[in-house]
Amino acid sequence: MNSARLVRAAVAAVLAAPLLAACSSDGDGNAVPRDWIRKTYTSNGGDYLDPDSSPREVAQAIHDEREELDRASGDNMEFLRYGDDMVTVSPYRSGSLIEIEDYRNGYHRHRRHLTYWPDPDSASFRGGGPGEGK
Repeated sequence: MNSARLVRAAVAAVLAAPLLAACSSDGDGNAVPRDWIRKTYTSNGGDYLDPDSSPREVAQAIHDEREELDRASGDNMEFLRYGDDMVTVSPYRSGSLIEIEDYRNGYHRHRRHLTYWPDPDSASFRGGGPGEGK
């Protein structure tokens, strides 16, 4: 009985390792530069703040750190797509609020501004992470 449990645990570990590696953010050239954002901006719970810069200025700074796959804007907000994630930069007081979220969730929240971005619920959506285009 113990050997079956060990085998299941070993199989689970082997299967989980590639998934965890695929979810890591800063080692992938198409990933959100999370570490840089964390070091550059003030944490506000799960989001980040820039007290002085406009959303366009913040989005440009993030772009300068790591170029996004696609970019859109609307209602004074900037949207940067990085593989399976996106960054939304919106006005906040005299500065900007920076949100990092899963592409699917962000797309659904802001779809009216992302009219030419691929719908993550379509059969042809491939994401942008490891294995893209395979």
